[in-house]
Amino acid sequence: MVIDFLERPIDRQASDFLCRRASGDIEMLGTVVSLLSQSVGQGSICLDLTEIAGGVVRFQERSDMVMPERDTLLSMVRSLPSVGRPGEHCPLVLDNEGRLYLYRYFRYQETLSEQIRSRASSRLEEIDGSSLCESLDRLLPTDGKGDQRQREAASSALMRRFSVISGGPGTGKTSTVVRILALLLEQPGGLRQRIAMAAPTGKAAARLSSSIVAIRESLPCADEVKGAIPDAVTTIHRLLGPLPGAARFRHTAQNPLPYDTVIVDEASMVDLPLMTALISALLPDARLVLLGDKEQLASVAAGAVLGDICRAGESAGSAVEGCVTVLEKNYRFSEGSGIGELSRAVNAGEEHMALSLFGQTGGTISLEPSPMVEHIRTRLSGFVLDGYRQYLEAKEPLEALQRFERFRILCALREGPWGASGMNQAAEALLAGAALIRRDGVFYRGRPLLITENDYSHRLFNGDTGIIFPDPETGLLRAFFAAPDGSARSIPPEFLPHHETAFAMTVHKSQGSEFQRVLLVLPPEDKALLTRELIYTGITRGKESIAIWGDEKVFTSAVRRRIERRSGLREALAGARPIS
Repeated sequence: MVIDFLERPIDRQASDFLCRRASGDIEMLGTVVSLLSQSVGQGSICLDLTEIAGGVVRFQERSDMVMPERDTLLSMVRSLPSVGRPGEHCPLVLDNEGRLYLYRYFRYQETLSEQIRSRASSRLEEIDGSSLCESLDRLLPTDGKGDQRQREAASSALMRRFSVISGGPGTGKTSTVVRILALLLEQPGGLRQRIAMAAPTGKAAARLSSSIVAIRESLPCADEVKGAIPDAVTTIHRLLGPLPGAARFRHTAQNPLPYDTVIVDEASMVDLPLMTALISALLPDARLVLLGDKEQLASVAAGAVLGDICRAGESAGSAVEGCVTVLEKNYRFSEGSGIGELSRAVNAGEEHMALSLFGQTGGTISLEPSPMVEHIRTRLSGFVLDGYRQYLEAKEPLEALQRFERFRILCALREGPWGASGMNQAAEALLAGAALIRRDGVFYRGRPLLITENDYSHRLFNGDTGIIFPDPETGLLRAFFAAPDGSARSIPPEFLPHHETAFAMTVHKSQGSEFQRVLLVLPPEDKALLTRELIYTGITRGKESIAIWGDEKVFTSAVRRRIERRSGLREALAGARPIS
């Protein structure tokens, strides 16, 4: 195994600090700790020493290093004064399977697995079976029209303290959760249920809220139940109550959340520390339901929690056996749908099947080579002018916000000409050249915004999108955002938290969003960050059509490459290997 290692200053600082009292081969031990620091920075929870044993570490600025074989490497790492075994309070933890952790992440993983095991092992005895059967038959009938998986998911969510509902876009996750709420409320005494709903970002929270409002009125249940179905959705951070100036929350195990049921949407985006904080803050008898797509990109921070839980659920006899339901029937993409067929091929890693689909689906999906730098604006012109003209010609801010969601440029990279920054610059230039915008200041009419940090005072959250638009009453430019009730609200632009222009955004930032049409831009050269999960996530943001810029070799290489995040959570939940 060859490990290409670009050591960051923080990796070097971590190794210098944690190896300062080491003896023996200090250079090798320092490299191991640096690799651990890098792994956490790339989203893993630990460094698997078994994988790197006997391998070659390739540095950019010094000679390659050959790592010792497994037993020798484990013995050397255990000799570090900063390394302890599970249960010991040391900066680094080496478990019995050869996984090396920073203590903080080991504790997160251990706490989360213990909490999930405890909640998954017991059922909620207060559920009235006969009432549940009647409600299920009405809300999720088995008459051929309903989805048996949705029925199973709903039943599991009611009967268990911990459950997961996974499925791709259009598989009915939100529809299922609204019915779960109705089922809860129809139980004897159910109207007294204290329910909280949350999502990782403000954008995802707003989408869930609007979906609930749209679905609940059509439910075959009493008006009293419909009226009791909550539509208020908050961010997980706001639910837990961040303490000003501290990396801690108000709600903890000592001060738990006052809810009987907590539902979390877009759970694939939740990292290990945040998921641990959430589950630790629940009441002992509270119900936790996680919704998300296990095939999507994981959080940008450490951990792939939803994916680990779902994979553990596939193991017979695991701690979460029966707690995970995967919805498969797709209500958005019918058989033969270009986006549906392409997403399934990509998800299965069938790159040749994916390639064969382009050009066979009536133009709903296409793959074209990435343009040369000097040709980007020419190639981009049609997409930008067609995609953004309508919202820029809108007369009212709410109309502009609604039209803006019809098209988006999604990028694999953040920087560079094929990245979000370069595409935003190109889009601005094209729209200015067509006299659709006038860049006469930082804030100009029609400038789309992507909020990149939480601002609780103005109810703006990371991932929210808005538009600079004249106030209909005063004519002054303000930043408008969609409100949960379907209206538009605004604040003065100078009050905005950190934000970016949003003609183009990264695929990571697009999670939780849907657009009628999408242009997915890949760089012309293959890169390690181009993965199956990124391609799948980008493709499934589109509802009607998806155009991809990327060379065939780059595309197929990305479809073959999976994100591999190391952790012991799956094994801890599967029961195959204990964590200590």
